[in-house]
Parts: sequence; C-alpha cells; structure tokens
Amino acid sequence: MTGQDWIEKDFYAALGVPKDADAAAIKKAYRKLARQWHPDHNPGNAAAEEKFKSIGEAYSVLSDAEQRQQYDAIRQMAGGGPRFASGPGGAGAGGFEDLFGSMFGGGAGGGQRARYTTGAPGGAGGFEDILGGMFGGGGGGGARGAGPTGFRPNPAQRGQDVRATTTLPFRQAVEGSTVSLSVNGRTVNAKFPPGVHDGQKIRLRGKGGPGLAGGPPGDLEVTVRVTPHPVFRADGPNLRVDLPVSFAEAALGATVHVPMFDGGSVRVKIPSGTTSGKVLRVKGRGIATPKHTGDLLVTVQVAVPQKLSREAKKAVEAFAEATADKDVREEFVRDAAR
Repeated sequence: MTGQDWIEKDFYAALGVPKDADAAAIKKAYRKLARQWHPDHNPGNAAAEEKFKSIGEAYSVLSDAEQRQQYDAIRQMAGGGPRFASGPGGAGAGGFEDLFGSMFGGGAGGGQRARYTTGAPGGAGGFEDILGGMFGGGGGGGARGAGPTGFRPNPAQRGQDVRATTTLPFRQAVEGSTVSLSVNGRTVNAKFPPGVHDGQKIRLRGKGGPGLAGGPPGDLEVTVRVTPHPVFRADGPNLRVDLPVSFAEAALGATVHVPMFDGGSVRVKIPSGTTSGKVLRVKGRGIATPKHTGDLLVTVQVAVPQKLSREAKKAVEAFAEATADKDVREEFVRDAAR
C-alpha cells in the first residue's frame, strides 16, 4: 500500500461505516462483509476477490488506533482539511508545517521548524517521502518490512477458533467416519478416528476462521455426542455387553455364543457356579483404534423366568428343598456386620 493509496481510498466507505464509528462497529462491519465477499463463497469471481481484499485493507488500517489516527490526518490534509502555506508567519501560519510539527512534537508558534516540500528533483523528498518518514521510512527507500513509503500494515493475525457439536451413531463412533459439517456458512469435512467417545473434543487444525493480513486460519474444535447402542457400550478401547444366561447355565456351566459388533459371534465359556455380575473377558474383540485393539467384556446376567410351567415350578421347589441347608446370604450378613 502506498501513501497515495491512503489519500485516494476511503476506508470508511469500503466498510460502510461513518468516520466516527467506534472499534466495535468497525469490527462488526468487517466481519459481515468478509463473510459476504470471501472467495470461498464466491468461487471464480474476480470482482468478489478484489472486494474482499479492499475490505481487509480497510480493516487493517481502521482497526489499529494509531494507524487510523494517522490515516485521518493524512486524509484531512489531502482535501477538505486545513490550508497549507509554504512558509512560516502571516496568513500561512498554523498550516501544513505546523500540522506536521504538532504530529512530531514541534511547537505551534516560534522555535525551530522543520521545512517540508511537496516535490523535489527526481521525485526525492516529495509527499511520498514525507509519509515514509512519518511511518518509519527513511528517504525514498521506505521502512524495513514496510511498503515503498514506509507504511507498516497490521501484523498478520491468526484466525479465530470455531467450536461446533455433532452427533454420531454408535457404530460410526466405534468404526470411525468422515462427516460433513456446516461451519459459518461453509462445509467442512471432519474425520473422526475409530473409538471416539461421547463428549470427546476433536481439534481440526486450520479449519476455523480465516486469518487477517495473511495470517493462518484458526482451528475447528468439534464436541462429539454419541447415541447409545441397545446392546454394546464403549469403555475406552473395550466394548461391554450384558449377556443373559439361564439359571441352569450359570449353575451347571455352559458354552454360549455371544454376538460380536461386526455381526459375527464368539463362543464364551460360562463356568459352573457363575453369578450375576461376573465379567468374562474376550481378548482382542473390542474397538480397533490406530494404537490398540481393546477387549470384549461380557457381564453375566442370570435371567429369572417371569412365568413357570407346572413342571418347571415343581422342579424349582424340589431344588429349593434340596438346598434348604445352604444360606446364600450368610456371607452378605457377615460382611455387613464389619
């Protein structure tokens, strides 16, 4: 950006705000226009891209209090502002030289004055050089790291981080999936690894808000909600399942088929005398994550029939009579008294 740009370009008009707009109004206007004219929303539209650049250029100056003050002063001098005289005293006093003197600490009247000219042989020492000197430039070469007139744009700023929430079916959370999310009017493809759990936050680098003045974009942080499954539960890399078994299977022991998450099944041995709540582990049949494959944890639940046939009822009564001398709550009562 050159000094002449500051004279010719109306940054307030570019953002559609009045000259006395406060910082909050300027920021709000910029965000609205940046979303409207962002190249992602206007693919292949050269005019929109140019509009987006002019909006960013205006905001980079007006959002910086010091640059805005200097911009206002230059615009005032260039047109509609104080009249300038070429020398001290008389009707020209308090003109161009005094305005520059006040900006750089000089007195309004008396004392030593620095003299500025608007032109010189070969273009040296002209208005561009004055502006270069005001903003850190030296001579006609400009300031280091700045434009040819020494103007220093705002430093690059990283874009804002954006937060979002998405809900995954249990199977997609276990197996991993890629989901399209709508973030601030644009579509972002978010890849979730196998084994993502409810409440987990996934950070997607560079998928957040756009950076300013060439800065990098921010990140997108997605909070995952997982819908429950009617049979399986996730426990870290492990899968848990409650397995109903009959009284006879629990008492006498049995080998039963347990359904797997992938649609198959695995044979699990139920030891004789197994009680409800006992957990049986099947190695390597849990969630396959990039780092580790968990286990299948089978919790035995002894199922009590709601209705008994006459023959079954007689059999249970005979069993109760045969085991009447065994108190199943003896250990429970003893532990409660500790």
